[in-house]
Amino acid sequence: MSKSEMVMDAKDIERTIVRMTHRILEVHKGAADLTLIGIQTRGVFLAKRIQDNIRAIEGTTVATGDMDITLYRDDWTRISHHPVVQATDILFSVDGKEIILVDDVLFTGRTTRAAMDAIMDFGRPDRIELAVLVDRGHRELPIQADYVGRFIETRRSEMINVGLRENDGEDKVLIEERQD
Repeated sequence: MSKSEMVMDAKDIERTIVRMTHRILEVHKGAADLTLIGIQTRGVFLAKRIQDNIRAIEGTTVATGDMDITLYRDDWTRISHHPVVQATDILFSVDGKEIILVDDVLFTGRTTRAAMDAIMDFGRPDRIELAVLVDRGHRELPIQADYVGRFIETRRSEMINVGLRENDGEDKVLIEERQD
């Protein structure tokens, strides 16, 4: 049995996403030319929540897309010989846009690198930024998030598991021992 510790509950997650939204709007001085691209799976739901918050605060709807980066990863054959590829839905031009990639956890930086490669196949944005709910450290690539909900120090033997109500039935962030 794995040992787990809840580090964020539903209220913590909600407050964190609202704070991140306000920071994004402050840095960008509004929502003009701003787009959000959620990385499958939980980044998609976080991007939609940020989009909802922007709509409530600014009265405008920013374009939001969904991206699967599975086949852009440099380690996908290690993960599975039969990867499950989810939808990529980017129904707007990325050219000249300020794109914020949204993901649940930043760890090694490999997912973010793969997402940037994938975006470049869609066009040339003016800027790409990164928003993550949790940054747990242990980078393998020189990547950092522009907007971080919470920094949580972990050991390499631990995992951060994010649960979101849209996918998992409830909002929570757990630290768990890795089961290898």
